[in-house]
Amino acid sequence: MGAHSVNGHAAAPGQRPESLHAVAQDWMQRLEESFDVWFGATANPWRHLGALGFLFFWLIAATGMYLYAFFDTSVQGAYASVQYMTQQQWWLGGLMRSLHRYASDAFMLVIVLHLLRELIYRRYFGFRWFTWVTGVPLLWLALFAGIGGFWLVWDELAQFSAVATLEWFDWLNAFGEPLARNFLYSDSVDDRFFSLLVFLHIGLPLFLLLGMWVHIQRLTRPDTRPALKLGWGATLALLALSLVHPVESHAPANLAQVPQALAFDWFYLAPNALVYVWSPATVWLFAGGVTLLLLVCPLLPHPRPAPVAQVDPANCNGCARCFADCPYAAVTMAPHPDKRLGARIAVVEPSLCASCGICAGACPSSTPFRSIAELVSGIDMPQLPIGQLRSRLKAQLARLKGEVRIVVFGCDEGADVRALQAADTAAVSLLCAGQLPPAFVEYALRSGAQGVLIAACPDGGCEYRLGTRLTLERMQGVREPHLRRTVAPAEWRLVPAGRHDLARLRQELDAFRVALRARTRPARDLARQEAADA
Repeated sequence: MGAHSVNGHAAAPGQRPESLHAVAQDWMQRLEESFDVWFGATANPWRHLGALGFLFFWLIAATGMYLYAFFDTSVQGAYASVQYMTQQQWWLGGLMRSLHRYASDAFMLVIVLHLLRELIYRRYFGFRWFTWVTGVPLLWLALFAGIGGFWLVWDELAQFSAVATLEWFDWLNAFGEPLARNFLYSDSVDDRFFSLLVFLHIGLPLFLLLGMWVHIQRLTRPDTRPALKLGWGATLALLALSLVHPVESHAPANLAQVPQALAFDWFYLAPNALVYVWSPATVWLFAGGVTLLLLVCPLLPHPRPAPVAQVDPANCNGCARCFADCPYAAVTMAPHPDKRLGARIAVVEPSLCASCGICAGACPSSTPFRSIAELVSGIDMPQLPIGQLRSRLKAQLARLKGEVRIVVFGCDEGADVRALQAADTAAVSLLCAGQLPPAFVEYALRSGAQGVLIAACPDGGCEYRLGTRLTLERMQGVREPHLRRTVAPAEWRLVPAGRHDLARLRQELDAFRVALRARTRPARDLARQEAADA
């Protein structure tokens, strides 16, 4: 019988099998890693759904402004003005209309997928509750902003959607007279109705944008701009779709007739169809139940939170690097308790701390070269202090043998680097790759290792968002604390590796070993020749 997986790593036979939720996470990770092969991690749409959402929003806004310039906000002129842009001005107006529609569909698709992805990964409790809860209302704002856009065309699809939506709201019995009665006769719809629609179609997206801004307030360096490859690829794909399959209007709305065949848009108008398939009451019960369930997710049973970062006043110099690098704004700076003039100290808000250790990796006192018996950092993680990390590394280095000795630093949330341990290979796993101070790389090289390989999660796949990015910036010397220039670039590698990338990581390790052997052999041969000559 095969071994099961616990927390993403192989579990020994006899352990409890994975839960359904763990299986869903496993399949989600496999799906994302399969897309990495084709797109690369930086352009993987699954890893950057939030950034794609912002991109599509701005495409909607830009195309919407153009369409508004030619739109006639009157009963008689609305349909005609849209037809003019679609047919007479097809080369630009029609293109803008199609791009506006398809970008809107894409926007709804990515925010739903983004929500489902975060739900599968259980990113809705603890320090993430605020971001989760503020994201739920965005679904409703996007839905009604999109439905209102269909009404502005005022064709048969708009007529169907307007009647179905108002019948849905009439079930609430909160508006006195039934709203759907306003669409019994053609004369009941006037120009003021379209002025109201335009106001709502502009106002709701503005509230949506405000909600998106609130949604990312507790995130440091939020992912709001996709990589150029992904952004341009998504934009060009929508443009190609707009050219190949331009959006066309149905026949003009006629309240004296019931629309028959409609080219439906399920991204926004699904509730309209369900009103007749089920009933208004059932649709409200379903939609309200799903919304309530999403809102109470942070209150559902979840794993006990890990210990949060702790500050040691005697070793904190107030440099604010932990403040700058914390992915969730859990670190603030306050006056130092010793009351020195201008002195500051880091303060951790426990409810916001992700227990990732990125702050410990940023602390200048987290250096293994400090000549003290007990290494204590200015900010550290109780479950894996920097002093303990140094002790583990020293023990691993002491047992290494072989021509080329390599230290592999890994991440508990990524590939299990412990499987790579061998006589010539040491493996040390951290809470996050971002917990690794660059000085530990130099320490390992000075202590007998010929190379250091860092296995970090793929870009956009870091459990704590910024671990991979910050680690790479520190190693490349563009972010403090940085790896000193005395360390040759050939002596270290950073390899993106998800939980199912162990085989590829092993190949990267073998290739690194070959490169190091080729690099060290000439120096060793020269030393032997000099010894023989002497």
